Amino acid sequence: MPDDELRELEAKRRKALWMLANISPGDLRASDALSILDDLDRLEGKYSPHADKALDLNQLRDCVTLQHHNSGIDIILEQTIPQPWRERFLQASIGSTRVPDGPYATDWDKFVNEWEREMQHVQNHRLAKAANS
Repeated sequence: MPDDELRELEAKRRKALWMLANISPGDLRASDALSILDDLDRLEGKYSPHADKALDLNQLRDCVTLQHHNSGIDIILEQTIPQPWRERFLQASIGSTRVPDGPYATDWDKFVNEWEREMQHVQNHRLAKAANS
């Protein structure tokens, strides 16, 4: 998928996840965000036919290079984050502080942990929607 399409897709995903963040599973206000996420998942499957072999979060953590920066903090080497995760991280990190050599490792860890929580929240919404259908 071209970079600009991936950027647009992940920006839409991030906005939908933020829309869902403060809505309880089963609330009808979640329908629009869930529809957007479903459409994005289908589109991602179209572009990534091997999505079923996607990295789990532990594999993702293992492939990203951590480096101690001369400022005294740990950073990650952005180029070692595989796509689409790099774009997902960038979208979630808009406005975050970083050093020119790379993002803070703590921000990466926070992103991965939050992603896991967000995906559980989305799953809870989908289960509630199915139960009410």
